[in-house]
Formats: sequence, C-alpha cells, structure tokens
Amino acid sequence: MLEELSIRNYALVDSLSISFEDGLNILTGETGAGKSIIVGSLGFLLGGKAGADVIRTGSDEASVSALIRIGAENRDVLDWLAARDMDAEDGTVVVRRNMKTSGRSSIYVQNLPLVRGDLAELMGMLFDLHGQHDHESLMRKDTHRRCLDRFAGLEEDAAAFNGLFLSLAEKKKALDTSLDSQRNREERIELLSYAADEITKAAPRPGEIRELEAEAQRLSSFEKLSREAGAAAAFFFDGETSVLTLARKARSSLDAAASMDEALGGICKRMEDLYYEAEDLCEELRSYRDGLSYEPGRLEEVEDRLGLLYRLKKKYVPGSSGGRDGTGRSDEDAILVYRAEAEQEIEILSQSEENREKLKAEIAGLEKEIAQRAAALSEGRKAGAEKLGGEINAILRRLGMPKARFAVNAASKGKGPGGNLICGPWGADDVEFLISANSGEPLKELARIASGGELSRVMLAVKTVLAQSDTIETLVFDEIDAGIGGEVALAVGEYLEKIGSWKQIFCVTHLASIAARADNHIRVEKKDTAGRTQTTVRPLSGRARREEIARMLAGDSAGGAALAHADDLLSKYGKGR
Repeated sequence: MLEELSIRNYALVDSLSISFEDGLNILTGETGAGKSIIVGSLGFLLGGKAGADVIRTGSDEASVSALIRIGAENRDVLDWLAARDMDAEDGTVVVRRNMKTSGRSSIYVQNLPLVRGDLAELMGMLFDLHGQHDHESLMRKDTHRRCLDRFAGLEEDAAAFNGLFLSLAEKKKALDTSLDSQRNREERIELLSYAADEITKAAPRPGEIRELEAEAQRLSSFEKLSREAGAAAAFFFDGETSVLTLARKARSSLDAAASMDEALGGICKRMEDLYYEAEDLCEELRSYRDGLSYEPGRLEEVEDRLGLLYRLKKKYVPGSSGGRDGTGRSDEDAILVYRAEAEQEIEILSQSEENREKLKAEIAGLEKEIAQRAAALSEGRKAGAEKLGGEINAILRRLGMPKARFAVNAASKGKGPGGNLICGPWGADDVEFLISANSGEPLKELARIASGGELSRVMLAVKTVLAQSDTIETLVFDEIDAGIGGEVALAVGEYLEKIGSWKQIFCVTHLASIAARADNHIRVEKKDTAGRTQTTVRPLSGRARREEIARMLAGDSAGGAALAHADDLLSKYGKGR
C-alpha cells in the first residue's frame, strides 16, 4: 500500500508530499492543475522511461520517492527483497528515483541501488497503473492471452511451454543446418580448421597488442629515450648541483636552524619528507636508467608479431576499434572466442550424422511433450475463459451495461497435416476478448466498440477481476471516467468504492459523483509564486470538500444550487466524511 509520495523538482512541482490511505483515494482539480503530473511522477517511480525533460525548469535534478507498506501475505515481494539482501523494515520499504539534467537516472530501494529493470519488476508486483490512454493495450490481442493465463493461474505453465517451444525451434534449426550438402560441410570444416590452426599457432595473449605497441614505441625511440633518461638522472643525483645533493644540503641547514628556532619545525619536517621522496625518485630513476638496454633485432621481432596479430584481428574481429570488439572484449579475447566457436562448429559438422539422429530423437520427444502441454493449456484456458467472461459480465451489469455480453474466446489454431495441434510460442490457442454491447448484436472485437465510455467500463471490469487473482495492493486509475456521465458515472463510482474495500485505489477524476465516495479526497492546485508556476496539493474535508464537489458539479463553488447538490451527493455517498 502506498502511504506517502514525495515529489521534488518534477515538471511543475517544486516540492510536495502526499499522504494516502486505505480504500478510495481521489485526486481532483481544475484542468491543467497538475493531476496527470502527479500520476506521471508515480509512473516514473514505477520504472517508466523518462528523460531530463521531467526536471523542473531551473533545477539540476528531479526526485520522486515513496513509502510503501508491504502486506505479510505478499510473499512474492518479500522473497524478491530477501533475494537481494533487502528487508522490509517494520513492513515498509522506501523507493527513490532521481533524474539529472544529464539524463542519468539513479534508483534506490532501502538505500541500495537498483537498475530500472529491477525497479519495474518490483513495483509491478505492488502497483497496477491504468490511464485513459491505456485502452489501446486492452484492445491488442497479444495482451488477451496474458490476461487469461494470469486469471486462470496458467502463467507458469505458459512460460514452461514457451521455453520448450523455443528449444524445439533451436533444435529444428540445428537439424536444418546439419542437413546441408556434404560438400558444403567439408568446405566449411576446412575453412574453420584453417582459422583455428592459425589462431592456435599464433597463441595471442589478452593485452598483448597494447604491450607490443608500447614496446615498439620504446625501441624505436631508444636513443632519444636513453639520452633523456640519462640527462634526468644527472640532474637528480650526479654532481654537486644535483637535486639530491642540494636537497641534502638544504635539509642539513634547516636541521641546524630548527635546533635554534622551533618555529622552523614544520618546515624542517616537510623538507625531510621531500628529501626522502627525492631519494626514492633517484633510486627508481637510477634503476630505470641502468636497466635500459637495446637488443639488436628485437624491434623487428616486435613489429613482425604485431603484424601477425593485426592480421588475425582484421580477419576474425571485424568492426573492432581501440583494442575492443563490439562486446567490450579485448581484441585478443575476441580472436580466441572465434577459435572456440570455430572448434565447436567443426565438432558439430564432423559428427553431423550422429548429431542428426540425436537431434531427430530430441525433436520427436519435444514435439510429443509440447502436444501434451498444449492440450493441457487449452483445457485450462477454456475453463478459465468461461469463468473470466462470467465474472466480467457480472461486473459490467453493475457498471450500467446490463445488455452487454463479454466473452473470452480461446479458439484452437487447428491441426496440421499429420493431425497434430498447430502450436505457437504460447500454445495451441488464439485468445481474444469479444463483446456485444447491446442485445441482438453479435460478439465483436473490443477494438470495434464505438463508445469510449463503454470501453472504460470494460477496462475497469477486466482490471478488477484480474486484480483479484494477484497480490497487487494498489490500483491506479488516471481519468478512466473520460466520456461517461449520469447513471454510468454513478455505477463506476459505486464499483470503485466497492473494490476500495479490499484494495487501495488511487483515482484521478473530474466527476463529482465519483469524488463524493472518496475515503481520502485530495485537491490538486496550480499557483503562481514569485513568477513561477507550481503544482500543490491540499487534503479536503468538511466545508472545503463540499465546495470542491460543488465546483465539479457546476464550475462554481459558491452557488447555492451547486452546494445543495454537493450536500446531497455527500449525504448519499460521503459516509459522513
């Protein structure tokens, strides 16, 4: 459950904190006040994509954080946290996401960093956010199968089937490859063998190219390098005017002076440190100078070796640059990877006949298992489809669509020439949501519903039924009342209040009949302060809430008729709030 949402420097928000309660939390306000900004900030915290444009003008960083209470029954979330060495302290977690002007985002859960994919995974187990523009996802057939599997408890079975299906596809592809002509296989083996032998003989070491390039540079400049190193050595420790000799004399003089004036103690200590550092430098420089040697012919050896490695790199690491291939590996590692892959392919091609028989047996076994699993999935989906359709129809009747008929069609893809079920990556079924909005009309695809209000109610029904089948505690609805009014609005409000008795609801609405049912009513306002526009929030109760309901009804919070109507709504639906 979302207990508190804090937003700083996000869009028009300077800084605000919103507290939420169990049940139905309603956000209202004038158009453009910033209600969608608040929902957008929550979407940002749920792991949505975002750029630096979300940062309030004049600020360097936007930040959104939330205090979330985790129910003890939500084992999926608790296990997820435990697997990452996180703990829901006192049953709560703090989630924070920042966005800098550079476009870089940082994410923390319980002050431990996370990547955006992990954040979306965690928050997806806690929140279900649905906005008015999300109707499009409800109309896409690819979401219908996922919805049905989720409702029917078949998600794990479908995922297991998908893994088998992908494995079968890979093995069939491998079999097709192995069935190439013998001549092509021999040519390929010869080519790969030559490459593997060439790399093996060369035996490149990771980092070798950079080492050799540095050595070639040193050898080609040896005469100048030796001369300059010798000159530096002379300056440091050869002769009466060398750095070390002068430092020794300066130290001796300072020691004598410090014995007469304690004020020189600090300088004397620093001089002592400088002297010892100079001694260390001299020792290292002497060792370097004395170790310089020139081997005739070594430069030629290095250049020959580099030439060989450059040729291997050009042949087997196409597109590499800066000593790295496209994956971030060193060029030498990439060459060795090519050899390993070549040797693996040689083994496969050399044992093609044996592999073919083995692959055929594995494919036959997978096909049999896939057929069995597909049949079991189909049976489960048909039962789930009937139940899902029935529950959604029951809700639609309560949402003012008594004549509507919703159906989940889980049709078989058919059978192939051999009589086996035709399967796709997720089974042998084509799942689609269908609806007839009025009596006597045939079932049609959801996409063909003309009324946005009808689609809003279908969406609410589907979301509600699916929410009952998981442990998600908070449902977020952003203006799902768009395009509806009258009795339909009353029905939607009634049902939002109903599901608010067992879920936390976060709803943005323009309808007074829905707002009157709020357990926690928050008004979003836009103000100009010191020449800057800011979005603020204000919890409403008593007179302020009455006036907000009146404004929503008639655009006038002081009109007698509007206030009387507001009093009527609050007396019917407000539960004394």
